[in-house]
Amino acid sequence: MFQRFALMKEKTKHLLVIRFSAMGDVAMVAVVLRALMAQHPSLKITVLSKSFLAPLFEEFPKVSFYAADTQGIHKGFRGIYRLYKELKPFGFDGIADLHNVLRSRLLSLFFCGTQTFRLDKGRAEKKALTRLEKKVFMPLKTSHERTADVFRKFELEVDLSQTPFPAPLALPTALKRQIRFKAGMKYIGIAPFAQHLSKTYPLDLMKLVLLKLSKTPNVQLLLFGGGKEEITVLKSLEKKFENVQCMAGKLQLKEELFLISHLNCMLSMDSGNGHFAALYGVPTVTLWGGTHPYAGFAPFQQTHENNLLPDLKKYPHIPYTVFGNKMLPGYENVMQTISPETVVAEVLRASEHET
Repeated sequence: MFQRFALMKEKTKHLLVIRFSAMGDVAMVAVVLRALMAQHPSLKITVLSKSFLAPLFEEFPKVSFYAADTQGIHKGFRGIYRLYKELKPFGFDGIADLHNVLRSRLLSLFFCGTQTFRLDKGRAEKKALTRLEKKVFMPLKTSHERTADVFRKFELEVDLSQTPFPAPLALPTALKRQIRFKAGMKYIGIAPFAQHLSKTYPLDLMKLVLLKLSKTPNVQLLLFGGGKEEITVLKSLEKKFENVQCMAGKLQLKEELFLISHLNCMLSMDSGNGHFAALYGVPTVTLWGGTHPYAGFAPFQQTHENNLLPDLKKYPHIPYTVFGNKMLPGYENVMQTISPETVVAEVLRASEHET
């Protein structure tokens, strides 16, 4: 076995990395690739994901991007076979399946004879962590380490503790004017929404957070989000509070990443924007509800203090979900146990950190 891996290490020059979605998960892949490429500079990678996520990988000279249209021409069995035919000429030496779903497994099977390793999602451990009875409450391996483990199977050692962070990305002049960028100001990002209600801080409490932060001297608050309903809410918050600017719906992902890289702090739910901020070493304060950082999805290299948890004594079944896609009866108000005062204090503390 060791000899086979050793030969693979010499042979591997070009890997196909598959992760179709979601935004936060793909951002976590980008963090690991930053460490991998720094420690193996001769390696070549092609990332297969959704087209709008391409800006996450533009910083890497030897990482190319291939867009998968899984809702269009690459949908279904025939679509996946078409995708295989498009990718075959690349001559990949190995496949890192970081999604490990039916679609990615089918695609890799078409590459008959190409060495493939898949992400171990740790389903058994996560089931033990989230079950209501006989819960095994302990921190699991992070998603970043699980991703790195896939590359380690190719005999490509990855030390995530040595992950380099880039300098803040150069802000285009137009974007500087748009956010009224000034030296000496602190810019705090706030992403108050998540895909699921169990992971979303109550809006009335978030308004109190905004009220207190907006009155802090030399602080500008930038609101992030997406979707028509979210943008409508964020625009109303922009009008309601001073020193608050809604960025939702105004930026492409590339511009959003430029801006996020300059933040002093990001306040987010257990969602994609937190992972975008952590990708650039930005202190990221995360509010947790029905999910928990022990499941391994906390933003990269954040301190324990940056994870604000609900009252676990009052709600002992947390985490009762890995992804937040279900609500446990009686647990609808768990995030109300995280006080706005606690959130404000932690955001201001984290924003003092030198990035």
